Amino acid sequence: MITLLGVGVAAALGAVARYVLDQYVQHRRPGAFPRGTWLVNITGSFVLGLVVGLGARHGLPEQVLTIVGAGFCGAYTTFSTFSYELVRLCEQGRAGKSLLYGASSLVVGLPAVAAGFAVGTL
Repeated sequence: MITLLGVGVAAALGAVARYVLDQYVQHRRPGAFPRGTWLVNITGSFVLGLVVGLGARHGLPEQVLTIVGAGFCGAYTTFSTFSYELVRLCEQGRAGKSLLYGASSLVVGLPAVAAGFAVGTL
């Protein structure tokens, strides 16, 4: 029951953090490229890698991994918004930006999770 409550609280915090960061970035740097979602997904990848690395190397309790991973990171990052924004860019005739967004999300996101894992295992 504690894990379930923890996941719920962490998810609420993750959703609010995502919204605030996304809005902040989009208002400071408006444009077609979804910079806010991109930054949220990259930082979320790093945090998830970090937590998993801490679990693997330092024995972080499974309950903490679940709360931070499924709760916070699950609500903070967003595959559905990422997918929607890719399609929206294509529909707007911005196929190049869509390709840049999708490719850079993977090219930067995968190393971000690896870097977080590496830091967590130090």
